[in-house]
Amino acid sequence: MKYLVAARALSVAGDSLSLVALMLHVASTTGQALAVAVLLLVGDFAPALLGPLTGAVADRFDRRRVMIACELVQAAAVGALALTLPALPWLLVLVAVRAVAAQVFLPASRAVLPALVPDAELPAANSTLGLATNAAEVAGPFLAAGLLPFIHTRGVLAVDAVSFLLSALLLVFLEGTSSAPRSAGLLTDARAGLGHLLRTPVLRTVVLGFCGVVAFNGVDDVALVVLGGTGPRAGLLLGATGVGLLLGYALLGRFGTAWGPRLLILTGFAVNSLGNLLTGAAAAVFGAAFAAQAVRGAGIAAMDVGTNTALQRLVPDHLLGRAFGNLYGAVGVAAALSYLAGAVLLDGTSAALTLVSAGAGGLAVTAATALALRTWPAPSRIER
Repeated sequence: MKYLVAARALSVAGDSLSLVALMLHVASTTGQALAVAVLLLVGDFAPALLGPLTGAVADRFDRRRVMIACELVQAAAVGALALTLPALPWLLVLVAVRAVAAQVFLPASRAVLPALVPDAELPAANSTLGLATNAAEVAGPFLAAGLLPFIHTRGVLAVDAVSFLLSALLLVFLEGTSSAPRSAGLLTDARAGLGHLLRTPVLRTVVLGFCGVVAFNGVDDVALVVLGGTGPRAGLLLGATGVGLLLGYALLGRFGTAWGPRLLILTGFAVNSLGNLLTGAAAAVFGAAFAAQAVRGAGIAAMDVGTNTALQRLVPDHLLGRAFGNLYGAVGVAAALSYLAGAVLLDGTSAALTLVSAGAGGLAVTAATALALRTWPAPSRIER
C-alpha cells in the first residue's frame, strides 16, 4: 500500500507541475486562449470518453504491470515533450498519449486496492490515497512557480518525466496484485463491464448519483472565480475547497471505518451540494462563503471515499477495473457538461444564483439517490 501511495503522489505532483508549464508555454507561443482550452480538453475530457476501454485494460492483465507500463508510457511522452517542445498539433498528440495512459492507470490503481489491504481498512486506504494525490496536486502549481524561472519549461517537463520513472520503480515492489483471464477481446470486455454496471441496481444508482452531483456542481470552479472577482478572494475561495478536501481525507483516514459506504456517499453528495448553495446565498459575506467552501471540500472527500469503497466491495474482482473506468469516464463527461451549461447560466444570471442553483440541483440528486439506496446488499452476497 505504501508503495502505491508514494507512486501516486510522485506522478500526480509531476503531472500537476508540467500542466502549469504547458499551459503557460501554449499561451505564450500561440497567444490564444482557445489553444489552452484545447490543451485542457485533450488532457482531461477526451480520455474520459475511453473509460469503458481503459477500465477493461486494467482487468485483462496483472494490474501492477499495467500501472508500471502506464507510468513508462507517460515518462516517454513527457520526455519527448521536454526534448522537442513541438508545434501545437504534435504537442497535443503527445499530451493525448500521456492522458490516455493516465486514464488506464487510474482504474487499475483503485481496482488493485482490495488486494493490498483487508476489507475493513478500505475506507482508510482510499482516504490515504486521496489525501496523498490531492496534496500532490495542490503542491504542483507551487513547485512550478518556484522552478520555472530557473529551469524553464523543458526542465519542468524533464522533472515530470523523472517523477513517472520513479513512480514506476516504486510500483515494482507492490505485492498481491491480481489479474483476470483474458476474454475474446477488448471490446467484448468493455461491453461486459458496461452490462454489469447497467444490470446492477445499486452500482447503477451510485454512478448515476455521483455523475448527477458533478453535473450540477462542476461549474463551481468557474463560478467561484467570477464571485471572487479580480482580487485575491477568488484564489482564497478555491483554496478553501482544497483545505476542506485535505482535512476531509485526513479525518476519514482516521475515523472513516466507522462509516459505511452508503452513509459516506449520501453525506458527501449532500455536503458538497449544500456547500455551493450556502456559498451562493452568503455571497456578500466573504467569511461565510469561505467556510461553506471549506465544508464542501470535506464533502467531496466523503463522496470520493464512499464511492470507491462501495465499488471495491460490491464489484467482483475481475470486473473492478471496468467499474472504475466507467465511473471516471462518466464523471469526466458530467464535468464537461457542467462547464458548458454553467457557463450559459453564469452569462445569463450571476455567480451567486449559479451556485445556489447548482447546490439545489445537487441536493435533489442526493434525495433521489437516497430513495434508490434504501436497501444495500450485504457483502456476503457479492461474488468474489
